[in-house]
Amino acid sequence: MSTYELVTLTLQRIGAIVWGPPTWALLGVCGLYLSFKTGWFQITKARVYFGETLGKLFQKKEKLGKGDITPFQAFTTAMSATMGVGNLVGSTTAILFGGPGAIFWMWIIGFFGITTKFAEITLAVHYRETNAKGMILGGPMKYIEKGLGWKWLAVIFCIAGSIAAFGIGNMVQANNVAGAMETAFAIPRPATGVALALLVGIVIVGGVKRVGKVAERAVPFFAILMIVGCILVTIQNIHLVPNAFALIVGGAFTFQGATGGFLGATIATAIRYGLMRGIFSNEAGLGSAPIAHAAAETNHPCKQGFWGAAEVVLDTHVVCTFVALAVITSGSWTMGLPATATFMYAFSSSFIGHTVGNALAAFSILGFAFTTMLGWSFYGEKCLEYLTGPKSNMFYRVIFLPALFIGSFGVVPVWAIADILNAFMAIPNIIGVIALTGVFAAIAKSYFKGEKYVPYSEDPNYYKKKN
Repeated sequence: MSTYELVTLTLQRIGAIVWGPPTWALLGVCGLYLSFKTGWFQITKARVYFGETLGKLFQKKEKLGKGDITPFQAFTTAMSATMGVGNLVGSTTAILFGGPGAIFWMWIIGFFGITTKFAEITLAVHYRETNAKGMILGGPMKYIEKGLGWKWLAVIFCIAGSIAAFGIGNMVQANNVAGAMETAFAIPRPATGVALALLVGIVIVGGVKRVGKVAERAVPFFAILMIVGCILVTIQNIHLVPNAFALIVGGAFTFQGATGGFLGATIATAIRYGLMRGIFSNEAGLGSAPIAHAAAETNHPCKQGFWGAAEVVLDTHVVCTFVALAVITSGSWTMGLPATATFMYAFSSSFIGHTVGNALAAFSILGFAFTTMLGWSFYGEKCLEYLTGPKSNMFYRVIFLPALFIGSFGVVPVWAIADILNAFMAIPNIIGVIALTGVFAAIAKSYFKGEKYVPYSEDPNYYKKKN
């Protein structure tokens, strides 16, 4: 066994521990508790959160309150980080290692994630503050510190977040883009790494305002492009769609035997990969998206929280489902190929042809990965800012770029590292959200009653007293 294989195996074993039953229980308790406290918000208030977000996309935008970027820019910045290879290659990886049943558990974690993300974003906006440069700083680190007084837990989250950005939002993305470019166009990995560093550098050097402007244009375009591509692939095998859903639902509760290149998966494996890739995909409970949403111009935390709820539905229940259908109906998941090649084979083997299919898949991976790099550079920057102050912002942007070049070579087990770091972000965040459920529920209940919002700066204990 080579050193690389030994390190990868060790990291995967650690990942299996940190994403074991205790983490399942924590996520499950959080989702159930929040759903109960809000009267099953994800179902009963669906018209509200879709109507207040996607339903108003084409209305005239007005500045609703203090913030660095518009609500839609905050949404697309968060979606830029969320809709990366976690949707494309991540969903494929879940199928390869956990079987089609893993997709079912991605749906389940996504269902509860709707309320979880609504809660964490609501708390992030409520507890946000302005830094020395006049820019917004908010997210789990602020609601854990200010809402609970547990600065030590906020520090753990930020240490994990500032490092995790180099995995989930940097090297994982670069590695998959480089692989896709190499497969589709025979572009050498170093060339892709250099190009990514330059492109990302041009945007992130301008800070969150420039990231927001790029994200609000790029994210909708690439999301529509990818969905259309998956629909085209699935149309060819439309008669296999019912069987694909049967494999997804049946595989969630039974042992999935080996087929072709698939090695088979137990129910526990399907759950674990469904949870890991679900979190990687929609980031609900991870604590990352609230950092972007906290910077939004809004006059009520719940209004921005609605964007987070819609975000999870679009990400997991729409995009990931289309990807899963394309991969399963094409049979690419049984070919014994690496994850990126599996996703690309689903496109290249369809009626759109090898050349066009590979190009479309590669372009989708490039676009999604590029926007993810932008969002996660901001997340990592804000986590480091919490630890060291705003003077570190430009430093973080600069050191973020060489890692893209390194990641393009695929010389480190990026998925295994990302899974572990994600857990060390998710666990402190979920603990914080559960502990502050009373405050969140009071804010939400007050909003739906039509009461005036009372900012934390005016009365820090107002919603604690109403709890």
